Amino acid sequence: MTVKKFVTWASCIAGTLVFSIQLASAQVVEPDEHGFMIAAPSDLVPDDGSITTVVYGDPSKSGIYVIQITFAAGRGSRPHYHNQARYITVLKGTWWVSTGPGADVYDPDNMKRVEQGTFIYEPPNGHHYDMAKDEAVTVQIMGMGPVVTTSIPQ
Repeated sequence: MTVKKFVTWASCIAGTLVFSIQLASAQVVEPDEHGFMIAAPSDLVPDDGSITTVVYGDPSKSGIYVIQITFAAGRGSRPHYHNQARYITVLKGTWWVSTGPGADVYDPDNMKRVEQGTFIYEPPNGHHYDMAKDEAVTVQIMGMGPVVTTSIPQ
């Protein structure tokens, strides 16, 4: 499968999920009387003090989930990995990532610039870290739960 076909497929799946009838209580919007769910940008703003918004499902439970994470400038993660694959789109800002064996040791000077609109596939157990350097960044992450994040000791 080509990357273009995969991105098209993943976008269709994400769109289908947003309008699905089965919704978890932690989601930002409940379905209307016909089972449709439409989450406006104002619905996707994280609560005060929160950086993660659950759009669909629950990452800690079995099944598909969609979350959005907003990183403030200068904030990010340290080396880690997840037990499940994750499908990420940069919605706003410029994100910075480090992937692969080189990502076992945190080094913010050794990161790749990832522009708004970019799609990233994180394989299961793929070592990485990420951050927002000079501006706030919002990413949307889709995957299958339950997802477990494991830190890599420094």
